[in-house]
Amino acid sequence: MVHQGDAPLVVAFPHTGTTIPLEIEQTLRSPWLALKDTDWWVDTLYAFARDLGATTIRTGMSRTVIDVNRDPAGVSLYPGQITTGLCPAETFDGEPFYHPGEEPDAAEIARRRETWFDPYHAALAGEIARLRRRHARVVLYDAHSIRGHVPRLFPGDLPDLNVGTNSGTTCATALAEAMMAACQRSSYTHILDGRFKGGWTTRHYGRPREGVHAVQMELAMRTYLPEPPVTAWGNWPADYDPARAAPLQRLLTEILEAAIAFAKEPA
Repeated sequence: MVHQGDAPLVVAFPHTGTTIPLEIEQTLRSPWLALKDTDWWVDTLYAFARDLGATTIRTGMSRTVIDVNRDPAGVSLYPGQITTGLCPAETFDGEPFYHPGEEPDAAEIARRRETWFDPYHAALAGEIARLRRRHARVVLYDAHSIRGHVPRLFPGDLPDLNVGTNSGTTCATALAEAMMAACQRSSYTHILDGRFKGGWTTRHYGRPREGVHAVQMELAMRTYLPEPPVTAWGNWPADYDPARAAPLQRLLTEILEAAIAFAKEPA
């Protein structure tokens, strides 16, 4: 799903999808577990981005079916740390998705990649190329969220805002500094290149010398919805909370405006 804008900014939503084809759902232990780690309501949170002239791109397919923000070659983004793969087999908490023996094999993973991963990235690459024909610089902003407390992935509580640039390799320093300056003016906790340094999308497309500057924003979900103990559909996902989200949206607007301003500066 693509919305085309004219500003030099692409906002991508790789993990908001909830669609699971029936033939895949039948192999899963629990549809709820399969959707547990969705980036809930992130596309709703960033609905204002279109008013800024941003291009947005979203896949409706669940990350459990195929994760379009993972290396298609299966290489870990965080060697030595727990992470999930191209077709993940378990939740962030380590709960298995599939009935025993029903996990996708190499042929099934290749089918899912061809059916859903490749078209998503063809669309994303196409939009970046379209905007690069108009602008000397383009910013790709990969929008994510995660529960703020996932002990298996990180100790303690995650900062509210987690900006990832793969240690400064995927965008110009000036862009990262502008984004972090906005964070510093807010009351939200924040970090640059902490536990989350940017996924495959950020690392693959971020080529500052070629005019494409990529960043990932990983939000702790508590910034826009309540985070109860996640035990069942009865209490998760929590509803989007517009009142809680409003101050965050003001900050995110400032961040995206800073990204556009950076992109429009003389290269």
